[in-house]
Amino acid sequence: MTYVVTEACIKCKYTDCVDVCPVDCFREGPNFLVIDPDECIDCTLCEPECPVNAIYRDDDLPEGQEVFLELNAELAQQWKPIIQKKDAPADADEWAEVKDKLELLER
Repeated sequence: MTYVVTEACIKCKYTDCVDVCPVDCFREGPNFLVIDPDECIDCTLCEPECPVNAIYRDDDLPEGQEVFLELNAELAQQWKPIIQKKDAPADADEWAEVKDKLELLER
């Protein structure tokens, strides 16, 4: 089992989750984070840290978010690890409640 970052993270990219990860399984893209499923140890620490509720267990993904299971695995192979919390984008709060952001994902 692994945890998955879903659509709510797009353009928000809060990194509170990164600080609590004991195995550094987060990867950072231009406007999104992913979890490397090969590194995730299912510790559950990241899920409650996400201020926009973007992190779910792979077997508990909300309806319509299943595509993010494959996206996390794919992008984790391309993006570099992030191991320390960073400031969120200046407009992150404006994007926190926006739905249907998949087309805004920057690779």
